Amino acid sequence: MEKKRLARTALLAGVALFFIIMMIRAIIGAYTLTPMSTAEDLKDLPLWQIPLAYMWDYAQHGWVCLGFAFVVSGLFSEFIPQSFVIRYLSSKKPISYLVATLLAPVFCVCSCTMVPIFTGLIYAGSGIGPALTFLLVAPANNLLADVVTIQVLGWQIALADMVAAGISAVIIGYLVAKTPWGKRFEQQFTNNRTQTGSVELIKQPIDERLWNALKFGGFLAKRIIPPFLIGLVAVSYFQAFFPSDLVRTYLTGAFGVVLAALLGGPLYTPTLIEVALGKALVDLGMSPGATVAWLMGQPYDIPNSLSTYRIVGWKIVVTYGSLAFVFAVLSGMIYGLLAGGL
Repeated sequence: MEKKRLARTALLAGVALFFIIMMIRAIIGAYTLTPMSTAEDLKDLPLWQIPLAYMWDYAQHGWVCLGFAFVVSGLFSEFIPQSFVIRYLSSKKPISYLVATLLAPVFCVCSCTMVPIFTGLIYAGSGIGPALTFLLVAPANNLLADVVTIQVLGWQIALADMVAAGISAVIIGYLVAKTPWGKRFEQQFTNNRTQTGSVELIKQPIDERLWNALKFGGFLAKRIIPPFLIGLVAVSYFQAFFPSDLVRTYLTGAFGVVLAALLGGPLYTPTLIEVALGKALVDLGMSPGATVAWLMGQPYDIPNSLSTYRIVGWKIVVTYGSLAFVFAVLSGMIYGLLAGGL
């Protein structure tokens, strides 16, 4: 029985290590992990063949980073204690904003999926400020989003997005917590703090925990990959036929940054589709500044805002949504000026 367990542990660990090693190898070897298809490659194909060619191209290049992201997401979920998350987000000390930001890579979910987690944090005792910081930064700065953005749009754009999203989420959370309606909301939940006692947890064997981690990675894949494939179909046609002149005219310069920030929120696309669509727009001529503003738009998307409104009320939603839009524009402008691509 013990040998069987050891063999199972080795097999499961081997699967996880395979994707980690392949990702490291790809990065060191500068292997291209993004689709290479251009508008010229796609538009001359039969209509039915365009999405198939684009998805095959993506599968050939992107399987490494996706596999790595799903596996490591499962490992994070299984081996980082939930009690640690709740404990350090429950504090009203300034350090809790930093903790909220640094915990973002653990949760590889889109903004709508973050709302139930955000609600759980509120009821568990988190202040509105750290909880909002967590809600705003997790969709942009989780492991899956970071890996895909780096591989699809490049490390410069990804780093700018990560830094801008982290800084803006902390400032927005802090400012909302200082508003009269933010303070009033926190006061309403003072008596709802969850009292947690000391509970002795039975630790599962390592093979069971590894299996749980890989199962969670598979669960994420099942939820994310189907809509992602649908998004790739749309992106393939978009890249093949969307007039590049429109992109170069309206998604460049200061006006382009503002327009990208406006579209990035209400348009709402899941993280992987947003990045892929962003890549198509970049290929058509969208400026670097507008690209950062586009990526920053996720926190004030319509589904997220409507869901969060039911929990915290419209004043808090309007406040953080307006601030997020302002930061998206500022971030795009600053990056555009620094990168010479406004």
